Amino acid sequence: MKKTVWTLLVVLLVFVIATIGASFYMLDFSLAPDKNRADTDSCYRQLFNNYPETEKWVDSLESINALRDTFITMPEGYLGHAYYVNTGSHKTALVIHGWRDQAIKFFYLARMYEREFGYNVIVPDLYASGKSDGEAIQMGWLDRHDILQWLEVFHTDTMVVHGVSMGGATTMMMSAEPLPNSIKDIRFVEDCGYTSVWDEFSGQMKKQFGLPEFPLMYSTSIICKLRYGWGFDEASAIRQVAKCRYPMLFIHGDSDKFVPTSMVYRLYKAKTAPKELWIASKTTHARSYKNHREEYIQRVGAFITHPF
Repeated sequence: MKKTVWTLLVVLLVFVIATIGASFYMLDFSLAPDKNRADTDSCYRQLFNNYPETEKWVDSLESINALRDTFITMPEGYLGHAYYVNTGSHKTALVIHGWRDQAIKFFYLARMYEREFGYNVIVPDLYASGKSDGEAIQMGWLDRHDILQWLEVFHTDTMVVHGVSMGGATTMMMSAEPLPNSIKDIRFVEDCGYTSVWDEFSGQMKKQFGLPEFPLMYSTSIICKLRYGWGFDEASAIRQVAKCRYPMLFIHGDSDKFVPTSMVYRLYKAKTAPKELWIASKTTHARSYKNHREEYIQRVGAFITHPF
């Protein structure tokens, strides 16, 4: 009997140690920044290769010093970085990048807002991305506070917040937060964002590693809370969207496997009006603009000018 008890205790100890070790691995795997995050030259090459029209746009802005590196100190003391395009407009778009990306790669959307719609544009590097400080990606949850700081600094009468993938989740997560009173009209565009960090991570854990939620999701979330101050269960875009009272356009590819298309239907259902939904045909994750450029521009343009 005693031998059986000791055997069970050893097995339990091994299980606990293995779970803790695996949890730290999963957390670092999910939240570690891109090791080349400061390599702007590589980002520009990717941008120009995917969207050749952006090269002349960037050159034209730089020739008149209209594309500006901007830093602000966040309330917690770290530096946040963004690129700012000032056209002198009373309308400003804030474009938010995705997971392990950085601002430059999303200049195609900045160009759309500046060229097609005449907006000023802010494109921040999120925490632990690009030139911003930080050691771990925040998956949009704590990033929502930083986005509010950028709005405070650069707000104009009319605003659009437009995010893709993790940037889409960030957009939704901050959409229920109190906004500057001086903003008269604000709209949100979320492109292929996830319902919650828990949903996204548990889905990827099953898809990539064949593992169930228990126990790793629970233990990894606890470690994330202890280490970084937030847990997977609280980082919910769908709960935030349910409290948002501003217009929101939901965009998602019909063939998205990374952030499953089914998520957008849940998000859209949770949001009260005003709201719009566009499912881009034959499109995988974060490819709606690239695959359907004219329709993307038309739909965003109609949404931001609609008299809600």
